[in-house]
Parts: sequence; C-alpha cells; structure tokens
Amino acid sequence: MNLLMVSGDRQVSIGERGPFDSMQEEFSKHFERIDVLCPNPGKPQTVNQMHGNVHLHVAPCGRLGMARWISRRGVELIEEHGHGAITSHDYGWFYNGLGSAQLSARTGVPYLSEIHHVPGYPFAADWRERRDRVIARAYLRFARKRAAAFRVVNQKQMPDLLLGWGVPAAKILVLPSVYLDLNVFRPSVPAPKHVYDLCFVGRMVNNKGMNHVLKALEILKGRGQDFSIVLVGRGPEKERWQAQASGSGIRATWIEWVDRPEDLAQIYATSRLVICASSCEGGPRFTVEAMACGTPVVSTPVGVMGDLLADGKCGRLTGFDPWSMSAAISDCLTDESVRLAMGREAAQRALTYERSHAIATYADGVKALARAQPS
Repeated sequence: MNLLMVSGDRQVSIGERGPFDSMQEEFSKHFERIDVLCPNPGKPQTVNQMHGNVHLHVAPCGRLGMARWISRRGVELIEEHGHGAITSHDYGWFYNGLGSAQLSARTGVPYLSEIHHVPGYPFAADWRERRDRVIARAYLRFARKRAAAFRVVNQKQMPDLLLGWGVPAAKILVLPSVYLDLNVFRPSVPAPKHVYDLCFVGRMVNNKGMNHVLKALEILKGRGQDFSIVLVGRGPEKERWQAQASGSGIRATWIEWVDRPEDLAQIYATSRLVICASSCEGGPRFTVEAMACGTPVVSTPVGVMGDLLADGKCGRLTGFDPWSMSAAISDCLTDESVRLAMGREAAQRALTYERSHAIATYADGVKALARAQPS
C-alpha cells in the first residue's frame, strides 16, 4: 500500500533530523511508498528522499496557499502512485485538514485527520489558546463528515472532547504517538547517583506552565524543602523563567540542547522526579521517556498523563496551580521508598510504548481504515 502524508514537520526537508525522521525510519517499513507533503521551512530543500521509500514534497507557498497546494499536488501524486489513504496532521489554522478534505473529495481516497492535542484543552494558558480552541472546534464541525476517521493519541482526554463536539465514536481511533527506543530509555543498572530533584524537558513557551513549577518550588523552599531542578530546552520564555528562578533562590540548571538520546536518558536517570505543568499536550513524549528510565512523574492531566497517572502508582496528577503542584512534588520526594516504588511501576507502564510495536499499531490502523472504505 502507498500512503500520502500531509505533515507539519519543517525539519526533515532541510536535513535536520528530528522525531518525524526517527518515526519514518520504522514506519516506512510498513508501506511500499510514502509521499509526504511538507510546509515551506523558509530554507532551501536539501532532502528529497529518506529511508529508501519516503519522498518529500515541499510547499512552494506560505500558509495561506497551503490548502490549495495540498489539494492540487496531492491529486498529481495520487494519480501517479495510487495511494490507499491520506493522513493529515491537523493543528493551528488547519490548513492541512482543509486541503486534505478537498483532496479526499476530489480523489475518493479516505483521509485520517490526526488531532494530537487541542490548544486550550483541558486548560487555556492564555487568550491565544482560548482562540485556538474555538478554531479547532470549527474545524471539527467541518471535518466530522468529511474525514474517514480521527486519530487521537490518548485513551480518554481527546476522545471525550471529540465526542462532545459531535464526532461519532466509530470515527475515533486511539493510536498513540509516543515511540520509545527501550534500548536507550531504560532503568540504569546500577542506579546512578542523583544530581537533580526535578527535571523538565521541552520548548520553553507559556503553555508549559513552568512559572507555576518555579512558584511551587518557592513555596516548598519556604517550608524547608529546598529542591533543585534541571530544565532542558530553549524558547522565548527562557529568560523570564531564569529571572523568576534567580529571584526566588531556586537551584536551577539550564541546558539548551543535548546531542544524543542517550544523553537525555542520563538526565532522566539522574533526576528523582520529572515534572510536566502543561495546559495541553498530545503526549508529552518526555514524561514517558523518563518513566521508561524508572523516573516517576508529576503532571497536569494532559495527554497520556491522565491515562498513566490516574491511580497514583507511578506518580501524581496535579492541578494547574502552584499550590497543588507543590503538594504533589512533596508527596513524591519526601519518602524515598515511595518514590522508588513509583519508578519501578513507571518503567513497567512505559513498555507499551516500545517503538516498533507502537509504530506497527499506527501503520495497521491506517491500513485498516483504507480497507474499510468502499471501492
């Protein structure tokens, strides 16, 4: 089967290897040919093909022309290669979804609308997320009769939202998007010495809620619990967070980039707890990576975290405020025997996200969708 993917990835076409490239290394084994329609990265394209059978097609236009280009270029590719299905990574202003809907209508090839998360759900960090949630709802109203199905990547949060917005249950496919190399992300034996109390990994933007985490650490410090934190990433909020940490006397270590997954796994292994304070997420990937390394998690109820932490056996769910975060952090770090038991359970639960198995599940879901459509 040949597959047409409408992607939001801007890295692979200019030679920057990232999560999409890594996923395709395994995913491409399940299809004869994959054509990927990519947004314009603002730099000259240097990669046209990868992993032998994945072909990249970069939009010659900006965002406003994307829907029309997807429909036009997609028709050309489907006529030439006879794709059995279209997958569309849908987010933002939903140019990909609008173009994929037009393409599907013109060719009769079913499209799978992939909704990894909705900004502002379950919690809006600012007015932009509230606006984006309205836009997402408008797109779902448009797409619910046009898409063959909707891919969501967690068991409860996104299915509940889509059902509430009128998407039929039969059109909701749960196909997780966290793919772990368990040869890299695994508990260290013997366990390394801990360097940090807490760890965060991700883009430093407002919806990650790190201002609340730093406030929670300030609250705990005032109670005599002086915990350290390492923050890995970069982004527009970094300087503001640094100033907040410095002003509160928080012991914070800042790392902009790590070159290898093994280096990231080492950071997880030398941290006692991982923290996620996001207002919305599809995964997030870094928390499940940390769990695979035997590190428990405190997280807001976003993405798969609501699925994995609900019973409290491998971490704690927290509210979107620094006071509940401080209580959850203290609960996990005060008793080392409890923390270690959580870490063991976390490593077991992460096994279900093993890379080849999770990607095969995704590929099988796409193929089943194609087979289910009338000729």
